[in-house]
Amino acid sequence: MIRLLIFAILVLALGYGFSWLADRPGDLSLVWGGQLYQTKLIVAAAILIALVAAIMILWWFVRLVWTSPHSVTRYFRARKRDRGYQALSTGLIAAGAGNALLARKMAARTRGLIRADQEPLINLLEAQAALIEGKHDEARQKFELMANDPETRELGLRGLYLEAKRLGAHEAARQYAEKAADQAPYLPWAAQATLEYRSQARRWDDAIKLLDQQKAAHVIDKETASRQRAVLLTARATDRLESDPAGARDDALAALKLVADFVPAALIAAKALFREDKVRKAASMLEQVWKVHPNPEIGKAYVRARSGDSVTDRLKRAERLEAIRPNNVDALLLTAKAAMDAGDFAKARAKAEAAARIDAREGAFLLLADIEEAETGDQGRVRHWMAQALRAPRDPAWVADGFISEKWLPLSPVTGRLDAFEWKAPFGQIEGPVEEGSTVSVDAALKSLPTMQETASATATETPSSPKVASPARDAYVMELEPATAKSAQSASEAAPKPAQQEPDPRPFFGGAPDDPGVKDRKLEPEPKTRLKLF
Repeated sequence: MIRLLIFAILVLALGYGFSWLADRPGDLSLVWGGQLYQTKLIVAAAILIALVAAIMILWWFVRLVWTSPHSVTRYFRARKRDRGYQALSTGLIAAGAGNALLARKMAARTRGLIRADQEPLINLLEAQAALIEGKHDEARQKFELMANDPETRELGLRGLYLEAKRLGAHEAARQYAEKAADQAPYLPWAAQATLEYRSQARRWDDAIKLLDQQKAAHVIDKETASRQRAVLLTARATDRLESDPAGARDDALAALKLVADFVPAALIAAKALFREDKVRKAASMLEQVWKVHPNPEIGKAYVRARSGDSVTDRLKRAERLEAIRPNNVDALLLTAKAAMDAGDFAKARAKAEAAARIDAREGAFLLLADIEEAETGDQGRVRHWMAQALRAPRDPAWVADGFISEKWLPLSPVTGRLDAFEWKAPFGQIEGPVEEGSTVSVDAALKSLPTMQETASATATETPSSPKVASPARDAYVMELEPATAKSAQSASEAAPKPAQQEPDPRPFFGGAPDDPGVKDRKLEPEPKTRLKLF
């Protein structure tokens, strides 16, 4: 576009010059070699311009002839390079599609057309083809070559990192990831892997420093950075709780500023404040976290804030948490447990049943069994609630990658992932048809709850020397047997004067229940007749 504009300007300038000379006619005289040459001024200007143009054309032609060998060589070299890049492109596509044969063929063709030192992607193509064919040693050699090249260093380090992870060489993988993170902190995979490795080694200060570098490089968003920083601060506070309670408190409070409802940070901060006898500040902090996330661990720490409190004081503190979050399952269960410890079994039972109506889960029925054990000691009713607990869904817990932990951990013990633990039910509801009677309902459980008289009568009828096992088949068998026994006794009394015609007691062959063969009575069996076989 610029060249076209310049050409147009030159043409306009020439036209304007000729028109200007045409408006001002004149003669040009030249004496050369004793001869007088005279012509019009406009003709002389045209001859001058034509001479300049002829010189330029002649110079272009001479330059073309002079540089023609180089031009021809460059043309064929460019054509060869284009063919090489076409083969490289086809090979990369084939490697991505998993076609190792075509990828190898294109790699060999590319090496014949382009030198590997000019195009480092040839090493990548050969490494991908080797990985598809399962030649991991050859692939590692190619990745090492790429790691030594400044242009492909990051690509080579990532390939070496993945190969080390595949082989289980975690130390080598850590070194590759840290090297990549030091040279290029903007790489998400390197920074995340290095962050997890430093966290596994409990190098919390180095992990926090790396996280700050990621945030400055805009590798991760602000929300994710705040969450992971809170996790790292909480982990460091956990390690410093015994040796440096003040430092643990500062780290935990800093984590709470980043994530207001982070339960592990709140628990660590509360424990540190309790050791400094700052019970009121700790209780206020726990109340704030409870409003956002009512966790049973928060409730337990709040209720047992002062070790010298009576069970009545603990019940009052539990009721205060329930007032903050009414109609909450965890709050109701907390109050029920405190009421049971205080001896108020009516309130404990009412709160536990209310919690079970909201969420019929394992913890509610286990607490009802504990209340029954403490109040009545009736084992039949206790077993009834225990049976309901077996059928109920499990309580929420700290779960990460299928692993259930009793306490929160900063890393997953399965995969080593940072901030993997979540407070949720260990196993979700299995999709599919639900069998009849498999669901748990507290109202149905209360209706089927045996009374005290029923369990007492059942216990009285069972003696320790001969325990009676309920068997419907055996009961039906005995009911059918009793009329036959009475009839046989009557027939025996009628046939008393005739002892020769007395028949044996028609007692069944097996004297026990249908599932108990018992012992055979040989006296009731007729003696077998011996028969001599001649043939």
